[in-house]
Amino acid sequence: MRDAEHYRQSYEAGEPPWDIGKPDFNLIEIVTTRPISPCKALEIGCGTGDNAVWLAQQGFEVLAVDFSPIAIEKARHKAAQAGVSCTFLVHDVLEREVEGGPFHFAFDRGFLHLIDSEEERRSVAAMMSRCLDENGLWLSLLGNADEARDGPGPPRRSAREIVTAVEPCFEILSLTSSHFELSILQPHRAWVSLMKQRVRTA
Repeated sequence: MRDAEHYRQSYEAGEPPWDIGKPDFNLIEIVTTRPISPCKALEIGCGTGDNAVWLAQQGFEVLAVDFSPIAIEKARHKAAQAGVSCTFLVHDVLEREVEGGPFHFAFDRGFLHLIDSEEERRSVAAMMSRCLDENGLWLSLLGNADEARDGPGPPRRSAREIVTAVEPCFEILSLTSSHFELSILQPHRAWVSLMKQRVRTA
């Protein structure tokens, strides 16, 4: 479950484990090997902006949002240092939908898995569908329920939970097991879910 105070304290204290200072290798692999051509892109839960900056460096027109003001401030600084143009906004997509679409590509690294409610996950998927154009793609990285652990880590979702949430609005192109790159020795397992907008009916 999302906890705004937890994120604020984590960013104030330094670099939290999910803030690795570089773009996620899963994103790079999908974008470069599928490939996904530069387009209008949306990142949900962008953190301090490493993935958005990388997308901008590849020629994407990026709008990236996060509900943490501290994270967005850091993201804007990173974009300025990298000399790329990104739009970073403090925005909570659970409170209000993102304006500026439609987008052709959407990415989230650990946003969807924060939603505990099955009904709310389906609502998030419907919202993502409305943000995307007719052939839009959504890449989501989620904690993997097949990981056995006793300590802290990202929320874990099963393949069934992902399918239940997204299939009304998206065709799942691939759902593969991978891991999160983290600033700790032991990475956590992840699902890499690439989805395509379903054809909308009148």
